[in-house]
Amino acid sequence: MTSPFAPTEFPPIPPIEGVRFATGAAGIRYKERTDVMLALFDKGTQVAGVFTKSKCPSAPVDWCRTKLKGGKARTLVVNSGNANAFTGRTGTEAVKFTAALAAKATAAPASEIFLASTGVIGEPLDASKFDGVLDRLAEAASPDGMLEAAKAIMTTDTYPKVAFAKAEIGGVEVTIAGMAKGAGMIAPDMATMLAFLFTDAPIDAEALQTLLGKAVQVSFNAITIDSDTSTSDTLLLFATGAAKKRGVPRIAEASDRRIASFKQALQNVCLDLAHQIVKDGEGARKFVEITVEGAASSGAAKRIALSIANSPLVKTAIAGEDANWGRIVMAIGKAGEKAERDKLAIWFGNIRVAHKGLRDPKYDEAEVSAIMRKPEIRIQVDLGLGRGKATVWTCDLTKEYVAINGDYRS
Repeated sequence: MTSPFAPTEFPPIPPIEGVRFATGAAGIRYKERTDVMLALFDKGTQVAGVFTKSKCPSAPVDWCRTKLKGGKARTLVVNSGNANAFTGRTGTEAVKFTAALAAKATAAPASEIFLASTGVIGEPLDASKFDGVLDRLAEAASPDGMLEAAKAIMTTDTYPKVAFAKAEIGGVEVTIAGMAKGAGMIAPDMATMLAFLFTDAPIDAEALQTLLGKAVQVSFNAITIDSDTSTSDTLLLFATGAAKKRGVPRIAEASDRRIASFKQALQNVCLDLAHQIVKDGEGARKFVEITVEGAASSGAAKRIALSIANSPLVKTAIAGEDANWGRIVMAIGKAGEKAERDKLAIWFGNIRVAHKGLRDPKYDEAEVSAIMRKPEIRIQVDLGLGRGKATVWTCDLTKEYVAINGDYRS
């Protein structure tokens, strides 16, 4: 069933100079299904990345962590249908073989090839299926293939996720565009399941890394669908530097004041993609924003907000359109952060439902029920303790989520 938030049409994504895409079918899990995408970058492209903090990372995550140290990229290969995670030495060899095939097809050194996989965990990836396919994709790659590339990396997603923004550096326009996939196993502890960003801005890898790390904290690291952090979480940002030809100055430091516009645009693209992931959560019918303020610190506020967002009882109440604010109280209390019952206030939308440890005397069940019937719901909590504040986003938990995951390997 397609998400109710699925767009009826997609905005035309402007090509990023120095990037080309191609997609194809390698038969990784299903025959004749587009399941692999290739991205090619001009020589000198800089790269930054963040990855899952899972103690059981996939083989591609291990590979990318190592290659990221070089700071340069020429090729990206992503497949769906198999995560190549928890596959031992076989997974490591599959990664090496895939990189060798990509190097042969694109003439890029293995040190500048990045890989990502998504799909079933624990099943060996037959990398020989890429043989010949990557050669054809390298020949067919074109600048305007981002939307098709986003489709190729989908698993339980019901629509491809793309976004872009314009910015200025030194008074000259640059572009940031990106794609993401994710619908389940989403409680990112760095980024999201898979996301790839591209820009023509000439920014050095070290500065890119700093910018990406900051953007992640208020976007991908502030969403949750089901509280489960993936073994495959990978977010990569590629900067081709092609805008130098238009007079954009090279940026070596993240603190350079000339990139204020770029920082904001990067954050906007990350947040746009993160929201799309939540809106396409498996079985989701509600998009929920949770803001916690008045906490002892911003870190405490975020942990409390995630406690609310990850609570199955809160999420099922939202699915049932029930303004059960008692479950919000429960989630705050179990978070392990400082909270005082008699200072607590809770809002659904603009209606305060609880205040100073009691049900708000002006509470009107009918008014709150009307808010709960909306597709997008805002929950606000004020702890009344300090100045810490944080916002996270989640979705409801429906019967469809259980059905999708009960049949995932069937």
